[in-house]
Amino acid sequence: MGILNSRKVIVLSCIASGFLAGCGSSAPVRQSDGPPAAAVDVAAIPDAVPRVEPRSRYGNPDSYEVFGKRYYVMNNSEGYVERGIASWYGKKFHGRRTSSGEAYNMYAMTAAHKSLPLPTYVEVINLENNRSVLVKVNDRGPFHENRIIDLSYAAASKLGIIGRGTSLVEVRAINPRTYAGKQKPTAYRMVANKAVSEFYIQIGAFSELDNAEYMRRKVNMKGDLVNISQASVNGQTLYRVRIGPIRDIMVSDRIVDELLGKGIYDHRIVID
Repeated sequence: MGILNSRKVIVLSCIASGFLAGCGSSAPVRQSDGPPAAAVDVAAIPDAVPRVEPRSRYGNPDSYEVFGKRYYVMNNSEGYVERGIASWYGKKFHGRRTSSGEAYNMYAMTAAHKSLPLPTYVEVINLENNRSVLVKVNDRGPFHENRIIDLSYAAASKLGIIGRGTSLVEVRAINPRTYAGKQKPTAYRMVANKAVSEFYIQIGAFSELDNAEYMRRKVNMKGDLVNISQASVNGQTLYRVRIGPIRDIMVSDRIVDELLGKGIYDHRIVID
């Protein structure tokens, strides 16, 4: 089954103000999720077309909490670029209400994100095969420690990640005002032609080497996976503590679980 069992549906207390109306979906785990029963020609489904829209009445609180963790919604999406791991969700949620109040349509080019304002249009680039799609972010999620975006079935299919369930991606917010009239957001793409095959988990960047060494000892993993690299950022020397290189997303999931068990919650995927 392509769907990752660990992606949990937003089960807020449907908090007082009803900001996240999508919490009408109450199943805690997507264990029975999957693609539609009949094959669909996703090539015939057009990408989302970025357009200027008002901020959604729902799904945009200053912050919200899911499974004991607090998330903060961004004021705007300007300049947002992030690389990490994408997953997808399908028929189990088809027709259910999203956090923005729209019905989830697995055949539409949409996505869920933890902190981008709803709605936001983004380009998602599969860094493993260089395919790209434009989607509208209209939902909250995925609430998995090692994912940055949850794609609709159609979007994930066009990116070629249905079989594996996950992929390394780059997500770039698109400004509809400057996008208008373009066929492809080439101005937004900054991806090398070479496919990405490995990545790191960064767990800290420190101005003092001693602090970086302390973090490396705290992680205390076998082998030489944990390393410290030096980088210059805005004229300042930083010591980055990274785990990797990693070539398997499932391995990275296990490492993230281990980090959480050690009380290390600040981590992110880094793709050089």
